[in-house]
Amino acid sequence: MERFAALIDTLVYTRSRNTKLALIAEYLRETPDPDRGWALAALSDGLDFPAVKSSTIRNLLKERVDPILWTLSRDFVGDTAECASLLWPAPEDETRHPPSVAEAVEALSAMTRKTAIGELGRLLDRLDPSGRYALLKMATGAMRIGVSARLAKTAFAQAFDVSVDEVEEYWHGLAPPYPELFDWAAKGGDPPDTENLPLFRPFMLAHPLEETVVSMDDYAAEWKWDGIRVQLVHAGVGEDAETRVYSRSGDDISATFPEMVDALDIQAVLDGELLVRGTHQGGEEGGAASFNALQQRLGRKTVSKKMLREAPAFVRLYDVLQWRGEDLRALPWSKRRARLEKLIGELPETHFDLSRVVEAKTFEELAAIRESSRGDAIEGLMLKRRDSPYIAGRKTGLWYKWKRDPLLVDCVLMYAQRGSGKRSSFFSDYTFGCWDGDPDKGADLLPVGKAYSGFTDEELKKIDRHVRQNTINRFGPVRETEKELVFEVAFDSIHASKRHKSGLAMRFPRIHRIRWDKPAHEADRIETLLAMVRD
Repeated sequence: MERFAALIDTLVYTRSRNTKLALIAEYLRETPDPDRGWALAALSDGLDFPAVKSSTIRNLLKERVDPILWTLSRDFVGDTAECASLLWPAPEDETRHPPSVAEAVEALSAMTRKTAIGELGRLLDRLDPSGRYALLKMATGAMRIGVSARLAKTAFAQAFDVSVDEVEEYWHGLAPPYPELFDWAAKGGDPPDTENLPLFRPFMLAHPLEETVVSMDDYAAEWKWDGIRVQLVHAGVGEDAETRVYSRSGDDISATFPEMVDALDIQAVLDGELLVRGTHQGGEEGGAASFNALQQRLGRKTVSKKMLREAPAFVRLYDVLQWRGEDLRALPWSKRRARLEKLIGELPETHFDLSRVVEAKTFEELAAIRESSRGDAIEGLMLKRRDSPYIAGRKTGLWYKWKRDPLLVDCVLMYAQRGSGKRSSFFSDYTFGCWDGDPDKGADLLPVGKAYSGFTDEELKKIDRHVRQNTINRFGPVRETEKELVFEVAFDSIHASKRHKSGLAMRFPRIHRIRWDKPAHEADRIETLLAMVRD
């Protein structure tokens, strides 16, 4: 555990991606099994300990530390694991016997809600502050140390000089601490046997189009749908056959969309956009609802019959990677598209349709079509080179995404909250609102969104200073500010929402500009946003 703690401590203070890769790779090469496998799982969000939550840590600290001191310290530090690891009182017997990573995982896995507080406390007594920090980060699954799952897998590939795409393909058929993966990569053994497993294949991704102009002789255009990119995989035969639905990040979301699991019974790997049906079924695009409707189903472990009935999911297919055992990824897009158009007839039309090609003879004609595309569930356009194979990741010149221009509205800062990780010392999460009528006649501000991106580090410092100097109320970690600062907020779409006081919910809000020059009473009104609603 000490070596893992040292790695976590170093990663927290390392900004360079290449340095992070080198640090993780060195750790994986030098650490024995199974500790390195469990550490890799922790870094890639592959561990889950149901008995240990942030509330467990808070309750435990309140038993060992003055509750007021804990509350004030946690508010100031901004990170539960960091604050707890520093405040934890040293045991009377300071002779420590730190557990290995494997021992810690075994202990955390065995905990129940009733035993967690006592057993977690005994583990913390065996560790120094760095060890406690690493343990708590691992236990809650909230690392937030600037290491993504993809970066951890890339470091593994770099450590043992193997392909990261191969690592990604094997990954989802294996379980921590990944003995088969280390036997193959580190010890020269046979590749993991995953032939009949419904594995995730890395998606082919697109670059933003930006200023590029392409020839429509070389590229085909499709709508970019505003759902979630998914991969459906069916593998195995007979009783061992299985279908899974994967998100773009490789997470298994099959339980959230069980109707899609039941819809595919042919050996295949399909790439598409998961959407839900709209209240109207007319129109050539098949009645796809806005993302707001889909959002009601995201993240649910169980789905009610009512939700399945009122918001049925379907997949609008973009591509086919494998079909009936044949790997099609090396074929050019034009041939894969032709295969897709033929095989769509073998899939149930209730759960699958085809993303149509947008016909345009010139780039200028396509641009005009894009300008008129602000409809439900359409996010913009995709441009795909006709001769492009299906290649994992972003390869320059093959696929482009050409998103429609964002909507803009002026909002007033209402509340601010400290961020997490590197931003834990700054008020970086902002709730903003618009006027519910004429502000000169006493209208109130209603919250319409929250954002924590779109500004530079220098702008963050300036906003943080503004929040501290203009606080008028405190609600735990949240500060209410004077209604003075105006943000120009960019967002992709806005929808009706019963969950918010304003009755509105923004899609992908981010700070576009900080309008230090603009008086708050000139910010936009709720009626302006209502006119933009497309539900």
